[in-house]
Amino acid sequence: MRQLIRIVSRTAALVASTFFSGELEAANRQTQTAQLKVFLDCTTNCYEDFLRSEVIFVDYVRDRTEAEIHLLVTRAQTGSGGSEYTLAFIGHGRFQGLTETLKTVTTSSDTDDIIRRQLATAVRTGLLRYLTRDAVPAGLAVEVKVGTEEQRPAVVGDRWNNWVFSLQGSAAFNGEESSRTHQFGLSTSADRITPEWKITFGAEIEQEHEEFDLDEDDPVKAERRERDFNWLVVKGFGEHWSAGARGEIESSTFDNVEVSLAAAPAVEFNFFPYSNYTRRQLRAQYSVGVSHFQYYEETLYGELEETLPNHEVSLTLEQREQWGSLEASVEWSQYLHDLSKSRLEASGELSLRLAKGLSVASEINASRIRDQLSIPARGATDEEVLLRLRRLESGYEYSVSFSLTYTFGSIFSSIVNPRFGQ
Repeated sequence: MRQLIRIVSRTAALVASTFFSGELEAANRQTQTAQLKVFLDCTTNCYEDFLRSEVIFVDYVRDRTEAEIHLLVTRAQTGSGGSEYTLAFIGHGRFQGLTETLKTVTTSSDTDDIIRRQLATAVRTGLLRYLTRDAVPAGLAVEVKVGTEEQRPAVVGDRWNNWVFSLQGSAAFNGEESSRTHQFGLSTSADRITPEWKITFGAEIEQEHEEFDLDEDDPVKAERRERDFNWLVVKGFGEHWSAGARGEIESSTFDNVEVSLAAAPAVEFNFFPYSNYTRRQLRAQYSVGVSHFQYYEETLYGELEETLPNHEVSLTLEQREQWGSLEASVEWSQYLHDLSKSRLEASGELSLRLAKGLSVASEINASRIRDQLSIPARGATDEEVLLRLRRLESGYEYSVSFSLTYTFGSIFSSIVNPRFGQ
């Protein structure tokens, strides 16, 4: 009888152990499923602190090599002046090969709070696929509020026909006992953006007046005036080709240009499909046109007015990946009346994650200048040089910057503490 009791007890213990072990493994699986490791990678402002404080069912890590999900957020401006955010969810480890891309669009009238909450909703929606890959976690609740058809913005019957207009004015005044500065600005734009057409018009006026009381009877006065009107019309032809024309009317005291008029048709080829614009683009563009100039003062070449043909070719690369981002461009322009009058410009910006916690960033801009046709024949005065009132003759320009960052310690970065500001 005692032996039978021992057998029953051991069997019951084994069953209980198996049962509770299974329950513990299930609980662990639920815990592991709920605590996804996410690396939040924003190429522009995506309200990172808000997302970390609102989307709290994941652990945010500060290095992509520790993440199960690399969340890459990119932003592009819409035709109405709003923003289109693209969220790329890229799986690693147990989620290797599992990717998801979501887009959310905001309008120019949306407040920061509306935008950040819309982003948080998009993040939650994208993470649900990973959270529920194996099973729906216990306690998961989803509430969907889309709104009625009457509440959604209508596209059909748009009385503005996709045209968006903006007008902005600015003024600034500052001074001290021995100097005063007044600045005024006005800008306006009209844009119509559709999947096949891009039409933009823009105008800008800037004026700055400065006075300096030196040891003289009259103060030294300096004035800069800039006027600019530009337009662009582009038609898309499939996923790789575009054609259009651009033009500009400009006036600048700094450049000794009383008025310049330029117009040029152009063609562009994108080696990647345009639909991949948020991740990568490689655009080659060529334009040929004519420019007319009227100068305030006689130039080094003895001209007060001239009309010149010109052409331009450019190559632009934009790429945003898990390893970082790269933007580079090369542009070459030339006046056709004198082939020696040309300009070569190159620029690049690289942000690269080299290893765990180690990243490097650099920005380089360089120009080889051989086309300064508007430089006045007379030399610049000391005041014009010091106050940057005149463009000076130069054969080249460049700027270079580097930064290196290394972080170490805890891999988690979920906590946001707003005390004493950010």
